Amino acid sequence: MARYYLTDSQSNLAASTEITGYAISALVYLHSLTGDSRYLDRARAGGNFLTRCAWDAAAGSMPFEIEPSAFSYFFDCGIIVRGLLALWKATGEEEYLDVAVGTGNSMARDFASGDGSFYPILTLPAKAALERDPLRWSRSSTCYQLKSAMAWWDLYEATGETRFVEPYERVLEASLRSYAEFLPGHPERAKVMDRLHAFSYFLEGLLPRAADPRCAAALGEGIGMAAFHLRDIAPEFARSDVYAQLLRVRVYAASLGAVPLDVEAATHEAAQLAGFQVTDADPRIDGGYWFGRRGAEWLPYVNPVSAAFASQALEVWETHLAGGALVHRRLLV
Repeated sequence: MARYYLTDSQSNLAASTEITGYAISALVYLHSLTGDSRYLDRARAGGNFLTRCAWDAAAGSMPFEIEPSAFSYFFDCGIIVRGLLALWKATGEEEYLDVAVGTGNSMARDFASGDGSFYPILTLPAKAALERDPLRWSRSSTCYQLKSAMAWWDLYEATGETRFVEPYERVLEASLRSYAEFLPGHPERAKVMDRLHAFSYFLEGLLPRAADPRCAAALGEGIGMAAFHLRDIAPEFARSDVYAQLLRVRVYAASLGAVPLDVEAATHEAAQLAGFQVTDADPRIDGGYWFGRRGAEWLPYVNPVSAAFASQALEVWETHLAGGALVHRRLLV
């Protein structure tokens, strides 16, 4: 799965292991809702790419992209683990579990730093850490990593191996100490919108511990922080994935009893999000979601992750409005 489809040049960016992981999760989720075998077939194709083409079994590493395999990202590895685990649960095929475990082991082993945190990026094949940059969230070790650390919790649930619990708890504790400093975090307002995407990962990563009073309080405060900045910056620059992530975490946090649902805010976010969906004669983008908008102009990217987030967010919102239960539905994407 490519990171973006570029509508101006009608071309895809290179295939991405992370985006493939997201796509697998989304396809498994859609299969669980519809029973349509096409979704599971395409999820298997993505899983086979990760396990048979991307995964370097000898080195025990999952690259960011292949040809060349120059970097490995901590965050991406967590998304890949969660996608493979979702596919394993849906199919029972052990190769997906095996590579998920191997990737989780790499996260704990190769990315660990001396201060107890986890490096965001390693060079390959040396597995040397790139220097961190606090102004670039993807090159920092901050609260957004909690979403990726959910992979360890999922591995614990899948395997029963308690060794996966400690690293998740370590990232959780560090995130609870630091999240209040993440926003706005950058002098440029457009960059703050980008950081809202990352901050929403932190909120999602809290959901396995939503019953913990500290995590429930962080969810409530964090949702308020994200909503404030989103409404403030959106007239200038808005990302569809931020609307989707915020709406989704609102509904899940409410369903878990952690944070009361602000129905007015959720209704606004759902309406804004729906406006990003593409209607076009070109089947390559029809039904997808624009990545973002500057002022009144759409940016020329249709993003598969935005589509995955948006479709799940709007589905859980509609389920809530219809009075349905979300307890059985995990935050797969």
